[in-house]
Amino acid sequence: MRVVIADDDTLIREGLAALLAAEGCDVVAAVAHPDELPAAVAAHRPDVAVVDVRMPPTHTDEGIRAAVRIRRSARPPAVLILSAHAEPSFATDLLAPVRPASATC
Repeated sequence: MRVVIADDDTLIREGLAALLAAEGCDVVAAVAHPDELPAAVAAHRPDVAVVDVRMPPTHTDEGIRAAVRIRRSARPPAVLILSAHAEPSFATDLLAPVRPASATC
């Protein structure tokens, strides 16, 4: 399974990458900023994106917004959200029906 990780905490990001690799997952990218997530997903086409909810710059919902953006891609990965903070609206946003971005020729 190909995995992309997005978490601003180095210890969490690298520790999760090591744990997943030890279990046989192929961690193809690990990014520290939500703006890097869409490019990592486009470049590596992972099966799963593991995303922290609270990321820079405001540490509120940048991770969830980045996850929603990648869910709108032509071939979106599954998304696993990690957070130490419970906020039901984040789950609602992520689980809302997604319309893929329209293709242009």
